[in-house]
Amino acid sequence: MTVDTQSRIAARFAACRARNEGALVMYLMAGDPDGERSLTALKAVAAGGADVIELGVPFSDPMADGRVIELAAQRALRAGTHLPEIFAMVRDFRREYDTPVLLMTYWNPLLQYGVERVCAEAKAAGIDGFLISDLPPEEAEPWLTVARPAGLDTIFLLAPTTPESRVRLVAEQGSGFIYCISRLGVTGARTELPSDLFTLIDKIKAITDKPLAVGFGISTPAQVAAICARADGAIVGSVLVKTIIDHADGDLAGAVTAFIQSLKAATRRA
Repeated sequence: MTVDTQSRIAARFAACRARNEGALVMYLMAGDPDGERSLTALKAVAAGGADVIELGVPFSDPMADGRVIELAAQRALRAGTHLPEIFAMVRDFRREYDTPVLLMTYWNPLLQYGVERVCAEAKAAGIDGFLISDLPPEEAEPWLTVARPAGLDTIFLLAPTTPESRVRLVAEQGSGFIYCISRLGVTGARTELPSDLFTLIDKIKAITDKPLAVGFGISTPAQVAAICARADGAIVGSVLVKTIIDHADGDLAGAVTAFIQSLKAATRRA
């Protein structure tokens, strides 16, 4: 069983495909450096033209995240950011923007909050889905049995070492899009794309027609353009988080909007 293939996330990928461009998926940490400026950044990401927004849920033990996002999580937690504050932020965001929003989180905060409560409040706030970094599809049934009826997409991760059988399982269990990790390790900007990345993209796309977006280490317009030429979307995170903190005391909205616009321009295919 899967959710409607025309969820807001799936519809956005389809719209990008119809315009012959890739989807730009942008990650930022909710509550970094505080609630007010985080909301400003969130709105600027949408204003700049991001197609999908990943909103990080701050967690004290972010195993998959590099130093930039780890520090952002610490700042957000010090600012008092937890799930209720994030839901309130998205409700405020929804007064102006319909850009799809998913929460990127770990399993523990959801389990502690209560799965049914999380799904109900997330849907009411206008959240479209979840990416739970440490929840593999083989163990996701307790989550999926609640998230699917609520109309929430669940995005799973595929690593370069993922066997074909697991690619098929992720494609069957997940919805919205598939998140392809470009390299092993933690998040963080890199200067070059892995040499075998396009072989991996082709391998996954030969197995499933679900939208495929590539993340981990993507930071420049040139990298976004290279990925969108072969995949359905590019995911950018750490460099945006750094941009936000670098301009937190200045023209935050202007800096973020301009940065997003430069990346979105690179998603357009020839």
